Amino acid sequence: MGEEFYCILKLVSGEEILSLIMVDENDGDPIIILQNPVIVKPLTNSTGESYIKIKPWIEISNDDMFLIKLDKVITMTETRDVKLIQVYEYYLQDNSNESNKPSPMMGYVSSVEQARKNLENLFKQSKES
Repeated sequence: MGEEFYCILKLVSGEEILSLIMVDENDGDPIIILQNPVIVKPLTNSTGESYIKIKPWIEISNDDMFLIKLDKVITMTETRDVKLIQVYEYYLQDNSNESNKPSPMMGYVSSVEQARKNLENLFKQSKES
């Protein structure tokens, strides 16, 4: 196995992925090992400022390592862009923090139906006063 490095990959599906990767030569059939891959999309807001949108490559998986064959990759390039790597690492740290998960303390305290009933009762009370 080779050494790990930060890489931007363009897949045949059209996705652009940023990941810490390692290439395993595996008997002449290389496999790319992706660690915490994310989709990176550069955007510009209405004032002309550029920013990067990052989201998980595979959103419903709890795994953080994935394998893809080299034939699924159009191109790949190592990145040494310090700002991009910092944003990526900050994203990973932020998402690993359990306090960011929704909880009753964050406002999710009822179902839609229960919230509707509560609002109707509040509205009726305000009309009676």
